[in-house]
Amino acid sequence: MTSALHTSALKSLPLLARGKVRDNYAVGNDRILMVASDRISAFDVIMGEPIPGKGALLTKMALFWFELLKDVAPNHLTGEDPVSVVSPEERAQVEGRAMLVKKLKPLPVEAVVRGYLAGSGWKEYQQNGEVCGVKLPAGLKNASKLPEPIFTPATKAEVGEHDENISFDKMSEIIGADMAAKVRDLAIKLYKKAADYALTKGIIIADTKFEFGLDEKGTLTVMDEVLTPDSSRFWPVEGYAEGSNPPSYDKQFVRDWLEQATVNGKPWDKTAPSPALPQEVIEKTAAKYQEALERLTGA
Repeated sequence: MTSALHTSALKSLPLLARGKVRDNYAVGNDRILMVASDRISAFDVIMGEPIPGKGALLTKMALFWFELLKDVAPNHLTGEDPVSVVSPEERAQVEGRAMLVKKLKPLPVEAVVRGYLAGSGWKEYQQNGEVCGVKLPAGLKNASKLPEPIFTPATKAEVGEHDENISFDKMSEIIGADMAAKVRDLAIKLYKKAADYALTKGIIIADTKFEFGLDEKGTLTVMDEVLTPDSSRFWPVEGYAEGSNPPSYDKQFVRDWLEQATVNGKPWDKTAPSPALPQEVIEKTAAKYQEALERLTGA
């Protein structure tokens, strides 16, 4: 197993921010070096133990999807080699796990598209028959396929805070009605193409989230990552059955373990620090991510 990178430490570039997974560095005034660490978060808490190889795997998968979806929407990639902007002794922290991207003006919302009823959407549907203000047909079950994919935006939270589901009207207040409609339509288009492709590889994309920004010309551009196990719910077709939680290729394995975990004899309260992940959970999570990459991309 490869050695893990929990936190990058580049000295040749100014650090802009550390997210749950990515460390972002400024490259001049117009570009950002995004380094995908091997950190993993669950319930918006970053785990102390990294998942070896995860950052490189996420980067490979995101690059695959950016290429597949480039005719649907422009993305933030510059096409330049990320190792070209760091000093030689820092290349090991960057190679295979980084993207050199355009600096955009990020929209302060997450564009979530759901094709199936799962997670927080299923919980909300049980209460009021809706998901984020979208009325759904009666009689749906856990993991039901929706008649059409729905758009359910969320606000972007700071690290350690929880993203909050919002209505489309609320999103329109935040970024303007015209931009909100553009984001919704583009996100659904991206999801449909990706979901159709994934089905040919035996994977259901139950839901996913996209992030968008505006370039200097005001062009709506896909940014951050796309369609990885960190931002999506992937289910193997052969394990899918309506009415129960299908096995998944995402962080569910970690979440399920944490739901049973205790700290000082009490159930973990989903605040930092998290319980230490056992080696078995780390290895099984790494294997899930690897299997998803292999199935989707053939890599």
